[in-house]
Amino acid sequence: MNHVISSGGQPIVASAKRSKRLSAILTALAESSSVSLVELTRNLDSSPATIRRDLALLESQGFLTRTHGGAQATEMKAELPVRYRDGAERDAKVAIARKAAELIPGGRQAIAIGGGSTAAEVARNLTSRTDLTIVTNSLTTAYELASRSKVKVVMTGGVIRPTSFELVGTLAEGALNAINVAMTVIGADGITAANGLTTFDDTEARTNRSMVTHAGRVVVVADSTKLGEVRLARVAELSEISDLVIDDAADPQELAKIERLGVRIHRVRA
Repeated sequence: MNHVISSGGQPIVASAKRSKRLSAILTALAESSSVSLVELTRNLDSSPATIRRDLALLESQGFLTRTHGGAQATEMKAELPVRYRDGAERDAKVAIARKAAELIPGGRQAIAIGGGSTAAEVARNLTSRTDLTIVTNSLTTAYELASRSKVKVVMTGGVIRPTSFELVGTLAEGALNAINVAMTVIGADGITAANGLTTFDDTEARTNRSMVTHAGRVVVVADSTKLGEVRLARVAELSEISDLVIDDAADPQELAKIERLGVRIHRVRA
């Protein structure tokens, strides 16, 4: 799969392999304030010239600052942009999305799907359905459905968050608060038994909370890298979550704590 991104106003087509490298670089910077070229070259099994090009692209978009021998994180954002997330944990996300789609029963109904690469993957699994109305605040999810399916798509209004391509704010919340859906499928930036479902941005959290509040059933889709992570803003308590679909690399002890809180766990093999 190719991903179109931009640098200095010029379109660039990034292969899935490059997208995975970019994701890995940003993840490393989120965990540490700096990374070295030697370290990246070794860990990503790539040439120094390839890594330098990747760093130059990420610097042009404001995600890092190149240094002599590597790069350091900027204060711009710690959140991995959605256009780079798609290549990360790809096999796990495909398996998670397939299982989540199976949890949506047949018959005419309205469901809500949130933003994020795993939720968009769920949408890809629903393109053959003709009995669904899908409400979303995600440009990525809407594109997946509207471009190649007969599913009825309803979008909220709102302000676009450039890192997640989600519509957030009072317009989005108002639209979501005015409807009821049989099910909400939502991603997560962090999930723990103690802190529930969390995300990087407080405005996005409020919008996602509206999606959770008006659903008969809430299904969280998250790869195992999100388990045990706590982000800035809480979206929902685990008592409000019906199901968690996650890959089998997830920490079994943390999953057991979550299951004791009444959440049905669906573990899938990546």
